[in-house]
Amino acid sequence: MKTWLPDKGALKRPRYRSLMAAIESAIEDGNLRPGDRLPTHRELSYRLGLSVQTVSRAYTRLIEAGHVVGEVGRGSFVRNAAEDSKLPFPAERAGGETLDLAILKPVVAEIHRDALRAALRDVARNLPDELLSSFRAATIANRHVAAVDDWLARCGVPRTGRVAIPTNGSTPAMTVALMSVARSGGLIVTESMGHHTLPALCRGLGLRLKGLEMDGEGILPEALDRACTAEAVKALYLMPRVGPTCCVMGEDRARAISEVARRHEIAIIENDGWGPLGTRSAPPLVQLAPERCLYVTSLTKCVAPGLRVGFLAVPQALAATARERHMVTNWMVTPLMHEIATRWLEDGTAGALCDWQVDALRSRAEIARRILGPGGARVSPAGLQAWQPCPDIGSEARLVERCRESGILIAPGSTFSIGPLPSIPGVRISLGAQAAASLPSALHIIRGLAAETAAG
Repeated sequence: MKTWLPDKGALKRPRYRSLMAAIESAIEDGNLRPGDRLPTHRELSYRLGLSVQTVSRAYTRLIEAGHVVGEVGRGSFVRNAAEDSKLPFPAERAGGETLDLAILKPVVAEIHRDALRAALRDVARNLPDELLSSFRAATIANRHVAAVDDWLARCGVPRTGRVAIPTNGSTPAMTVALMSVARSGGLIVTESMGHHTLPALCRGLGLRLKGLEMDGEGILPEALDRACTAEAVKALYLMPRVGPTCCVMGEDRARAISEVARRHEIAIIENDGWGPLGTRSAPPLVQLAPERCLYVTSLTKCVAPGLRVGFLAVPQALAATARERHMVTNWMVTPLMHEIATRWLEDGTAGALCDWQVDALRSRAEIARRILGPGGARVSPAGLQAWQPCPDIGSEARLVERCRESGILIAPGSTFSIGPLPSIPGVRISLGAQAAASLPSALHIIRGLAAETAAG
């Protein structure tokens, strides 16, 4: 155990904040290094003359801030900042072919190649001046705005009382949304198994992040209510139907969550990255709580992966703030990509590609349900991914490694865990990334290895 201790005499009130600052300074100065184990709550309280509750509160805040990780049964450790750059899937097998079922991608075929070629030819023949000379977001023509509004309406976003901001994909939209509702030190709550880039993004923005208890429909309303009652929460970040564990929020749950957010006056950031892809079991939260919901979507998963165009729809009251945050982080959407997106939205190409994707994923989802379903796996309604539960974290790690040795990459559930709650053991399997012909055999291998690792 690391022998470093803070200076007892330097701790000021409030003690938990002073203890936090001392540990953060020790990490910055190198006195505490990545992987160092911190004293137990009880030991530190005894040595510093503090209550166990004070030490626990400081450790919890350090975990939320991303400086410390807590491991059940082992203790608290200084987090390795190098993990920020890790991708949510394992490295490829050395010296062999692999099937990448880890990275979440839609099905890509010749239809996408033909559509992009046609779009580029069309732009070359009719090149708008603003694609060459625009440095101002305001120069984006009104037709772009109309096309975006039509697409958002297809996603279920109300047309009135909202402003849509085009972005270079979902991640910039997430960034702008977080910056629009919270300042450094603010607390964001989310699913205990959520978006893999959200922890690093919150750390970069100086925000605290806390995962909340969830079930098969996502966050529990009572868990959200407890979190908001315990301390000031700035925003709830949700993925009601696109989360890694394939939980799908029903209408009653969505209404209950909306009411808790309204009662505590917190913002909701709804990540609906799949847009109109697949069926819905509930209206989007932006319909149920339009006055406080910031809605994020993109064309990446439902139209074409290479079309890095997203949209952030915010209430009118937040429009000026969101536009300013977008300007300082991205300045404006890339004009050429947005021009292609607008033309596809206008001429029906986007809708046709989305419909094609629905059909392509429907057949893959049926295959996954037939092969993995008997083993307890869940398949997302849109068909993009499946979640294979594991008995424990150890079997999860073994399954990922055994699959990698067999030439199949899958994403470990621990990648999506949002502290301080323990991870839900399992693996996420992408159903769209590889050719349809290779999918059944890969899923049979995963099912067999899952059974073996579960058996020990």
